[in-house]
Amino acid sequence: MSATSATSCVLPPALGPEQEEQESSETHMSVLWYAGQLAITYYDTEDCSVYFMPDIPDNEDLKLLQKVIGELNPQCIVTSAKQDQNIAKFLANLTATAGDKDIGKPEIVLFPNIDFGLEVSKQRILSRQFPFIPSHMTATEKILYLSSIIPFESPLMIRALGGLLKFLDRRRVGVELEDSSIAVPILAFKKFVLSDTVNMDQDTYCVLQIFKSDIHPSVYKLSSGLKEGFSLFGILNRCRCKWGEKLLRLWLTRPTRNLTELNKRLDVINFFLLAQNHETVLTLQNCLKNIKNVPLILKRMTLSNTKVSDWQALYKTAYNAVCLRDTCRSLPNTIELFQTISRVFTDDLHYIANLISKVVDFEGSLSENRFTVRPNVDATIDEKKRKLIGLSDFLTEVARKELETLDNQIPSCAVIYIPLIGFLLSIPRLPNMMDKTDFEIEGLDFMFLSEDKLHYRSARTKELDSLLGDLHCEIRDQETLIMHQLQTRILEKSEVLYSVIEYTAHLDVLLALAATARENGYCRPRFTHRHGFHIKDGRHPLMELCAKTFVANPVDSGEATRRIKIITGPNSSGKSVYLKQVGLIVYMAFIGSYVPAAEAEIGVIDGIYTRIHSRESVSVGLSTFMIDLNQVAKAVNNATERSLVLIDEFGKGTNTLDGLSLLAAVLRYWIRQGTQCPQVFVSTNFHSLMQLELLPDTPLLEYLTMETHQDGEELIFFYQIKQGIGVEVSELIRNGKPIKRLDHPSKCDRMEKCKSVVEKFLCIDLDDPQVDLEEFMSKEVLPSAASVL
Repeated sequence: MSATSATSCVLPPALGPEQEEQESSETHMSVLWYAGQLAITYYDTEDCSVYFMPDIPDNEDLKLLQKVIGELNPQCIVTSAKQDQNIAKFLANLTATAGDKDIGKPEIVLFPNIDFGLEVSKQRILSRQFPFIPSHMTATEKILYLSSIIPFESPLMIRALGGLLKFLDRRRVGVELEDSSIAVPILAFKKFVLSDTVNMDQDTYCVLQIFKSDIHPSVYKLSSGLKEGFSLFGILNRCRCKWGEKLLRLWLTRPTRNLTELNKRLDVINFFLLAQNHETVLTLQNCLKNIKNVPLILKRMTLSNTKVSDWQALYKTAYNAVCLRDTCRSLPNTIELFQTISRVFTDDLHYIANLISKVVDFEGSLSENRFTVRPNVDATIDEKKRKLIGLSDFLTEVARKELETLDNQIPSCAVIYIPLIGFLLSIPRLPNMMDKTDFEIEGLDFMFLSEDKLHYRSARTKELDSLLGDLHCEIRDQETLIMHQLQTRILEKSEVLYSVIEYTAHLDVLLALAATARENGYCRPRFTHRHGFHIKDGRHPLMELCAKTFVANPVDSGEATRRIKIITGPNSSGKSVYLKQVGLIVYMAFIGSYVPAAEAEIGVIDGIYTRIHSRESVSVGLSTFMIDLNQVAKAVNNATERSLVLIDEFGKGTNTLDGLSLLAAVLRYWIRQGTQCPQVFVSTNFHSLMQLELLPDTPLLEYLTMETHQDGEELIFFYQIKQGIGVEVSELIRNGKPIKRLDHPSKCDRMEKCKSVVEKFLCIDLDDPQVDLEEFMSKEVLPSAASVL
């Protein structure tokens, strides 16, 4: 039996084309910093989860806090009104400068310090009712359960969490329009980890084109619609479910130096790339397509606002999660992700799928557009439904008896049932019934007129009301009660559903990376603790998709030699593409992806710094050259021996002398660091840097150039990197001046070579059978012709 048919559950009827519902996601953060320790908690409205980061050291410059805020982009930041001046100054600067950046301006909310008290915060956490905690737990068991999730040994984090809960209750985030008795739903507590990340700023993400948002082409979505443009995220995103796409974006914003984690990801990708596993890949992808937005469904359950489509989506998710588990159990246990899915996807999923399939009547729910229960679930509901089904024939008989007692002028009548009103006698309006007084009939109570039908209550209809009652409403009320009971049971098992979301997202991302690697011919990178990179036939992952032919280039950067590379060559010869190619290959390796190369050995890095493109903005109030200086200063001040620095045409924004001096000073600073300098790749058109010998002769330096060929007055680009210094031709091309080849022999030398070849040829005796003309041509004529022409 295949893994896809390992369960006996029956899929519900299709709802038609389903649209994943999109809700605007908001993040509300609580921050405390005291005595060098930082605590952060935040609430994500998209999955209704609270994330916490245990107490962690952070310096007075609060760089870690700045990085977290940059990644999360919170709408609100809650903190204590009694705080250190460092964080007060930081938050003031944040609100003052956020409007000039790509992120929005967060709202700073100050609460009294008493709201962040340790004991008050603990009591606030322990007294709150969480839907994921089973209702049968005692107070002591609840404390033990929460202590296994939340690290109460981190006092600053507990205080921050207490302040966050106070804020959520006061603002009523997400439940503003609900009854005051309904609390803000918190469906899970999760740990937020920010460690071993590769440092990259927004400029680096921009120039390497990791993400790129384009305005939506539809005129109806110009105001709010953005779509992913041509970017690395765009070509890697082959994810089948929403949570995989979200995790991929998270991995791209957090490249990691954790080699254990990276090799785990690469092992899974390597498994998916094996030809014998192609059928397994297709099975997993088909299951992942049916993993729906479970956090949104669970949120609706807590608010008792579940839709018919939610039950089918939850059933499909549980059913396909079981299929994923059964498939992973048939895969090698040596891969940790498969082993984890096999263990974490417990039989609670089977319980949820069976419970929904046995209780929910999908066909009836679709036809009536409400929650309906299957037969044999509740005997009372079944009995009332049977009465309702046989009601038509019974009412026809009652109407016949009513007609016998009515005036002969009335041709027909009917007994109908209207929910909330009851049973009524309906007769057609006669021509002589003009006024309301004409509607009065002896023995009948007039109710209303609708569509030329008069509706009355009679003795028989009143008797029906007392005997049968309001069947529709009673059935709905009892089915709603069963729905609430079903929701309660599922919420108690919600932990496994969150595990499904977490690990299917991992599986989805790795399948997407494997699909991209297979399609584009990527290789697995090898990591080393030595400094430097050794890449064979490296390619630019975006440029190779645009160009008809792309020339691959190697990268060879040593540990004690060739750490600083200076690349020269004319404009448009491929220098900038080469720099970005190096950055992208290294970056892709540290998100756990295969890389576009034939072979790649990558040394561990702690950051990527770039000065390639200036993101100009009037609101910043800085010139282009000042922005360039800031980017280079950031690299100079922060880059270590394990950093990668990419600099393209630095110094061209000012006069030649100043630009050349600045570039030489920066390079000399790094050269003085010896083997402690970062891995530096610099492209420049300042040939005076070499001609004036502004840099010392050191093994750390390597000069490279982009290979070209002069064909008459036309310059041909080969886009191939090679050792040496490029010919300074860019200024001549720009000014339209003739290009003189400095590496070409003079006219006199060429004439002497021609004479020498002719004299040797004249000395040959053509009648001598021992003479080998082919050897003479290959050794004498062709080499001379190449140098002459």
